[in-house]
This record gives sequence, C-alpha cells and structure tokens, in this order.
Amino acid sequence: MLIDSFLEYLLFEKKYSKHTVIAYKNDLRTFKEYLEITYGGADLIEVNYAQIRSWIVSLVDGGVSNNSINRKISSLKSFYKFLQKTSQLTVSPLLKHKALKVAKKVQVPFTMKEINEVIEVLSAEDDFKGLRNRLIVELFYSTGIRRIELVDLDLRSVDVTAKTIKVVGKRNKERVVPLIPSVLGTIDKYLAERAKIPSQERRLFIGEKGNKINETLVYRVINQYFSNVSSKVKKSPHILRHSFATHLLNEGADLNSVKELLGHASLASTQVYTHNSLESIKKMYNQAHPRSHKNK
Repeated sequence: MLIDSFLEYLLFEKKYSKHTVIAYKNDLRTFKEYLEITYGGADLIEVNYAQIRSWIVSLVDGGVSNNSINRKISSLKSFYKFLQKTSQLTVSPLLKHKALKVAKKVQVPFTMKEINEVIEVLSAEDDFKGLRNRLIVELFYSTGIRRIELVDLDLRSVDVTAKTIKVVGKRNKERVVPLIPSVLGTIDKYLAERAKIPSQERRLFIGEKGNKINETLVYRVINQYFSNVSSKVKKSPHILRHSFATHLLNEGADLNSVKELLGHASLASTQVYTHNSLESIKKMYNQAHPRSHKNK
C-alpha cells in the first residue's frame, strides 16, 4: 500500500510520466523482494541503513553498475521523502548516504559531415517510411528532442504558421522549440504521405500500418543509418541530441538558451556539453586574442 500511494503521488501530483513511474516501481519492488529473501520480510518504514547497505553490496556483487545503483537509491530516497512528507516517517534511513562514485563518460557527438551524409541518403528516399525516418533524424538534430518526447509528439504539436513544435518533457513540462525551414519542408512531405495511411492515431509518428511507433524502432532507425557513416561506438538518439547541443555551443550559442531548448531543469545538466566545445573555444581564443599572434 505504501508503494502504491507513492506511485500515485508521483503520477498525479508530481506529474511524472508513466515511463518514469514504472522505473520507480521496479526499483522499489526489487528492494522489497531483497528484504523478503534476505531478512524474511521487513516493514519498509522500519528499514535501517545497514539493510539498505547490504542491498547495495549485493547489487555490486551482482555486477550492477554504480550508475544504475545510484538511480535505484535515488528512487528509495524519493520514497522515504514521501513518507516524511506524509508524516509516516520522521527520519529517512538514507539521511547520511553518499552516492557511489561514477566514472564520467565522454559522449562523442556526430560530426556535421556524418549528419549531412545521413540526411543526404534519406533525401533520396521519398516514400512514407523514408520521409518518416528523415524527419526523425532532422527533428533530433534540429531540436535536441529526447527519444520519448519524439515518440509522444502529437499531430497538433506542430505549428507550421509559427514555425514551432510543442514538446512535453519530463514531469509534463511543456516547451516550445523553433523549427528551421528545411525541417518544415520535410514535415509537409511526411504529412502528405502520412495522410494516405488509414490511422486513428493522434501521434505525429506512425508505422506503415497506422500504429504508434515505439522507442525501440526510433533507436533502430538512428543506429541503422549512422552505422553506415560513423565508426563511433555509440550511435543513438541521445548522441544526436548531444550533437545538437554541442554544435550550437561550438557556434557561439548562449548556454541558457541551449538549456531551455533541451528542457533541462538546471544549467548543471547543460554544462556537460561545454566540455566538447573546449577545443572549439581554444581555437577561437588563439585566433582572436591579440597576444596569440605576437612573435616569441
């Protein structure tokens, strides 16, 4: 009952997406199952940090990454904060917990050449599937949209007159992102082909049978086309989002503006992209600073 109440709180009061709530649910159920197996069951309100620490150790021994463990503990923290908020608990058992150290992963964005090569290939595919896939690539790269945000786009999200698209992000927070002319052109062509397919689906993106597409299909589309032009290990929708932010910053875009476009809650999340812009900044600095041209 405690878990169910918490999940309802996340869904209806915090306005978290169903996808996010399911992730919280799985983390809490996994912890509860561990308590039942290891301690013969335990009241979640009576849990102490030693028991939580024991769970963490079992996860580490099981090969779970520190990043995944931190996410699971974050779910627990939110759960116990909810119990405090509802006066069911006075002190959280995770009060003094410190997150496990996580090695920073450098995300390598696609180059402009790689992106242009993919778009060029897709430009030759003018049927429904080709236009849909091209629009997926162009939206990712021109708006920095997240994969789930793209999948959930409503037909009414696109405002051709205003040249914008309305995106519903994390915690149901809406943001309006401008569309460049080339993307608007692809949207027009795609919608013309989409109209030929019988469908009651209100989502912008559909399959060839008129059904809503899923995140797995979107990942496959990006991975398939970029595998032909890029040798990078990771070829995913997130890397296109990453490329969008990095290329904007490289061209001198304001960090706050990029933050708003990405739908980040804080600048800290956006600043990760500035690391990839460092070489560009160094180049600009060396070219622009008066003393960089002085003879030694």
